Amino acid sequence: MTKILITGANGQLGSELRNLLDERGIAYDAFDSKQMDITNKKLVDEKINALKPAVICHCAAYTAVDNAEDVAKDLNWQVNEAGTRNVAEAAKKVGAKVVYISTDYVFDGTNEGEYEVDAPTNPQNEYGKAKLAGEKAIKEVLDDYYIIRTSWVFGKYGKNFVFTMLRLAKDHDKLTVVNDQFGRPTWTRTLAEFMTYLVDHDQPFGTYQLSNEGSCSWYEFASEILKDQDVEVAPVDSSAYPAKAYRPRHSIMSLKKAEATGFEIIDWQSALGKFMDEIGK
Repeated sequence: MTKILITGANGQLGSELRNLLDERGIAYDAFDSKQMDITNKKLVDEKINALKPAVICHCAAYTAVDNAEDVAKDLNWQVNEAGTRNVAEAAKKVGAKVVYISTDYVFDGTNEGEYEVDAPTNPQNEYGKAKLAGEKAIKEVLDDYYIIRTSWVFGKYGKNFVFTMLRLAKDHDKLTVVNDQFGRPTWTRTLAEFMTYLVDHDQPFGTYQLSNEGSCSWYEFASEILKDQDVEVAPVDSSAYPAKAYRPRHSIMSLKKAEATGFEIIDWQSALGKFMDEIGK
């Protein structure tokens, strides 16, 4: 890859991407929210104009889904929509490609099959609405972009469902996990590799969907995470865990377009196994 700039550098995905590029000996500039607040248009313009990257991996996002409904509603929109537009406009001025990470929450989760890349979007919570607005900002401003929608992300550098389950299993004999929400888990390593793959192999610009192969419920995911732990995992329906933000019930996104690039996507069980080995579990 050529000259790279990473936003959200200390987040779960940004950290994984930095680790991957370090392994490959590829130079990059990386900024966290303190070093480059993407909601500050003037600062974003200055940083990107000074560095003139060829590729911007836009990993910065506001992801506290429930808080986005009320206490952090404005921040959610400032980061995910306005911040993304700031990055896109600065990228356009220096001729940089942008890789933007989006979410399965742009869909309503009522499709019992798989959501194709061009399926109608219909976000049902503020986070999903703001991320979709970010997608639209990228498309309005840029021609040279990759939007990658992903879901159920886990990795060694952040808070996520896998770490939560492992922590709870230490203090509980039994855990109840929802069994009526279905999706595809995504290892940050797989996602970071796909980001670099699209650029390295000059894949056509546009929107892609990337998770690990296969699908499951949160209960099935938890059962696989804890299969070697001395804890009972029991299924419950979503009503047992009321949340402020609507969660899509069935947000399984088609991976056909990603697979057509030639990128090899491992299944989520294999990805989880590799991740568990990585963290020594």
